[in-house]
Amino acid sequence: MTEMNIDQVVAQLRTLGVRPGGVLLVHTSFRAVRPIEGGPLGLIEALRSALGEQGTLVMPTMTDGETVFDPASTPTCDMGITAELFWRQPGVRRSTHPGGSFAAVGPMAERICAPQPLSPPHGPDSPVGRVHDLGGQVLLLGVGHSENTTLHLAEAIAGVPYSVEHPCVVEVDGAVRTVMIPETDHCCRGFNLLDAPLRARALQREGLVGHAQARLCDSREIVATAVELLASAPLVFLCAPEKHCEECDTARASVGSR
Repeated sequence: MTEMNIDQVVAQLRTLGVRPGGVLLVHTSFRAVRPIEGGPLGLIEALRSALGEQGTLVMPTMTDGETVFDPASTPTCDMGITAELFWRQPGVRRSTHPGGSFAAVGPMAERICAPQPLSPPHGPDSPVGRVHDLGGQVLLLGVGHSENTTLHLAEAIAGVPYSVEHPCVVEVDGAVRTVMIPETDHCCRGFNLLDAPLRARALQREGLVGHAQARLCDSREIVATAVELLASAPLVFLCAPEKHCEECDTARASVGSR
């Protein structure tokens, strides 16, 4: 494949509908995007250029929770090379949740990365919730809705009946201990069901960014659509029992125990 330059990627982002001056939460697989000029850092530059100086770029920087979290040094876990390089760049802020941190740069970064409760990690009072409050957009770049943390926000708002606890190491008054953090966790493959209603309502713009298929939606429209689905079928995003998905079976087993 031909390497794309940064200006070409910026043009693709703006054609897709990225709003200059807006807030943009990005989930990406650079393997799908490449090759582009400058590699993952070139992609970050293109995203920031498309947003402009008044725009705010946000990415997930979640960790494994197995050690005390230091926002200045703890590496991400399964977030991809772009997110891992993003939080390390000068001027980028990182939130302090010990497992579910996010990073942001731009005028709204401080607000987005402000302290939050331990649970739920992606609830209304979290970076994802603040992107939603600010009328931000969500860009899925080379990934689908199964990677879309904004759908966990929808689950929190809808009050889904499932919740799974995960251990996370924290430091409290100088003492290190493990706490259990409840969250609406499952395999998340069911989140891909959102493609159909978003497309049917013309709420999802799709196209190429770099060499990757991209989806761009407003956070509020993602949440509203998902909450509507959950209102009629609270377990719609869990794999059916006959699929024998361990993560979804665990979530299903938690129903009624909250």
